[in-house]
Amino acid sequence: MTPEPDLPAGTAQGNGGQPAFAVFQPRRGRAVAYAAAAATLLLFGLIAVFLPGPDVGGTWRAGDRVFYAAMGVAIAFLLWRFASIRAVPSREELVVRNLLTTRTVPWGAVADVRFGGGDPWVTIELVDTDTLAVMAIQRADGQVAQAEAGRLAALVQALGPFPAGPEVTGP
Repeated sequence: MTPEPDLPAGTAQGNGGQPAFAVFQPRRGRAVAYAAAAATLLLFGLIAVFLPGPDVGGTWRAGDRVFYAAMGVAIAFLLWRFASIRAVPSREELVVRNLLTTRTVPWGAVADVRFGGGDPWVTIELVDTDTLAVMAIQRADGQVAQAEAGRLAALVQALGPFPAGPEVTGP
């Protein structure tokens, strides 16, 4: 078992006693995405089944039914992808899986953690002046998100390029 990094006091355990290397995941957005995906599959499936075909005086054909079913599956896939957003920390790096991309960032490349203003999620600033959204920590999760942003900042401070490094900036 890999020991926890030497984090500042009170941060070795994150929100709810989470270990420092616990996976970051949205809570509220994830639940909503799963529920919406199920509702989408049900709705588009029902539409595909009950569209009136030519045999009952309608104009909808088999291709139209397949199209509606495929649209439901495509929308549900995007919602599932949103629900699977996460950031996985390890001793060497942070793997950030956002909606469309997955990026691996070594701790030495992270210069700062930002979660201020009206930002919907955490942003990390990289030493090459690039920024990366960490959609796994979302403002909609309230105080849990603040605690998770603090845990991420503590990891960056302990494992990143600057010994007395970043703090979560914001209100």
